[in-house]
Amino acid sequence: MMRKTRRTLTAAVALATASVVAATAQAHGPTRRKISESIEINAPADKVWAVVGNFKDSNWVDNVAKTEAHGDDPGKSKRTLTLKNGHTIEEEGTNYKPDRMLFGYFIDKIDVADLPVNDFSSNVTVEAEGDGRAKVEWKAAFYRGYMNNDPPPELNDENSEKAVKAWVQKSLANLKAQLEKGAS
Repeated sequence: MMRKTRRTLTAAVALATASVVAATAQAHGPTRRKISESIEINAPADKVWAVVGNFKDSNWVDNVAKTEAHGDDPGKSKRTLTLKNGHTIEEEGTNYKPDRMLFGYFIDKIDVADLPVNDFSSNVTVEAEGDGRAKVEWKAAFYRGYMNNDPPPELNDENSEKAVKAWVQKSLANLKAQLEKGAS
């Protein structure tokens, strides 16, 4: 009788443990996504930095029509990017080191229809590559556009990451085209 009770108890504990593990897995929300994209530009690093590091002008960023800076310290100030559709993105500078050609920012406010993300932070760096060339690297970390469980497909992890990668790649291509056109 004791063996049967022990087996029943062991089975009950195993079933309860499995239920808790399954419920925990189902309750897991979004995970922080990270991307890193880079491009080589046929222009000197200081010329590239003059564009990338200009907190008051983001005309090279994909879909941006206008930039309005609110303050003079790019490492602490805020700016509003007006998109071509009239929507805005509110950003705050978080890390600005001209001596290292590094600019970091956090998106305070964005419509997920424009970029399906939450808690987006980013660092853009410029490095000299020699022979008058520069490498620009853009690293970003973010959560998907829907912070609860069971996101709609357009706001899930994969589509949020795909949208950010496309936006960053287009922006870097714009930067390259703008700077290399000016070098001709």
